[in-house]
Amino acid sequence: MRSSIQLQPTLQQLNGVLLGKEDQIRLALTCLLAGGHLLLEDLPGMGKTTLAEALARCFNLQFQRLHFTNDLLPADLTGISVLDPAKGSFRFQPGPLFCQVLLADEINRASPRTQSALLEAMASGRVSVERTTHVLPQPFVVIASQNGLDQSGTSPLPESQLDRFLMRLSLGFPDRAAEAAMLNGDHAHLEQLQALLGPADLLTAQQEVQTVYTSRALIDYVLDLVHASRQSQAGLSPRASKALITAAKAWAYLRGNSVVTPDDVQAVFSAVAEHRLDGGQRRSALISTTILEQVDGIR
Repeated sequence: MRSSIQLQPTLQQLNGVLLGKEDQIRLALTCLLAGGHLLLEDLPGMGKTTLAEALARCFNLQFQRLHFTNDLLPADLTGISVLDPAKGSFRFQPGPLFCQVLLADEINRASPRTQSALLEAMASGRVSVERTTHVLPQPFVVIASQNGLDQSGTSPLPESQLDRFLMRLSLGFPDRAAEAAMLNGDHAHLEQLQALLGPADLLTAQQEVQTVYTSRALIDYVLDLVHASRQSQAGLSPRASKALITAAKAWAYLRGNSVVTPDDVQAVFSAVAEHRLDGGQRRSALISTTILEQVDGIR
């Protein structure tokens, strides 16, 4: 199947804004095409906000940024019912969650109660306020950033929250050449990005991703990986195996392929699996590498 949506110009635009981060940008766009939510974990000033807003601008998506703090309430996220004096009745006033791309900045500074409100939205695409359900705009994606847990005022996200993110990425420091180009101003700015595609195009692409073919042999390969992860305390759930298939389909789609290969699975495995594995970021990275080597060695 040939993609009806031309994504390479958008990819080139994104690469022009965040220099030297081609792999991370491709993974972030893959996450969007798969219809998943993205967690960015890194030090401040690494471009997390820039990446989130750039993705929204490229698809002309409604963008909201909300800085999470320990005193943020669920109503600050979802919205509240307010009295309309003219009508003498209450009407719902949507909160910042009612957008197409929400940047949940420093999500691990929020209280568990507020995180739970976000979890419902991520899981089902709707929120409940005063026993009334409100459907969120489509497409809807949460791009959350979190600082390292060694920084003050942070607490780890619960496993149920982490599992709702399709991928976790870390941008890391730019290489010397990319940083020099940035300092010289040799890069595109957010204001220069053009919306080459729209929300309807993204929805179409997400639907086409689901039609990318996965053979029985490919599914067996994914099962080998997830079952290998369950040999220790760390273990990938059935939801994780489904996420791995979906992400691999989106990666193949972005490459212009209509069939998923083991290379596609390997390309997304770390981003999909590591935050679902037991242990810190470095230990999880080691576990995921070991799993890939173990399964590929057997096969």
